[in-house]
Amino acid sequence: MTASHPLTQARHRDAARRRERVHQAIAAMTAEAAEISISAVAARARVHRSFIHRHPDLHAAVVTAADPPGAGTEPGQATTTVSRRSLLADNANLHEHARRLQRRINDLEARLSELLGAHAAECSGFSLLDTADTQDEIDDLRQRVLDLQRIIEERDEELGAAREAHRRLMVETNRA
Repeated sequence: MTASHPLTQARHRDAARRRERVHQAIAAMTAEAAEISISAVAARARVHRSFIHRHPDLHAAVVTAADPPGAGTEPGQATTTVSRRSLLADNANLHEHARRLQRRINDLEARLSELLGAHAAECSGFSLLDTADTQDEIDDLRQRVLDLQRIIEERDEELGAAREAHRRLMVETNRA
């Protein structure tokens, strides 16, 4: 395993310190029975609100602390209102459902693409064997091009040497 870059390590340490400050702020505000909100916790922890929103575990901790179980109801009293926690849970479930559906759509699109490609190949008269043969022919032609390029380079070197010899002979002939 390679060691990570010092800047990356410093960033991770900074994020860990900010996470700890958020947890400490939640604990202190809970102990003080202060109103807990993402903005209030962020201000107390000296972090930006987006830091809490980017970390689902911190966001969940703030929401849980802001809406403790049984808050707002008298003992033995039933409530018909929807709690914030249940709305957030429903929201999270819907987001997860949307992610699953998106994965399913991506899988179906990939499968459809494969089937359409196979159908197009079948209609065009190409088969998988034709494709393999064509790839072999392409590889052979590439090798032939490389061989021809090598031959051209050798001939260019020979031509350069012949020109140089011709120049020397012309100089000697002109002196004589």
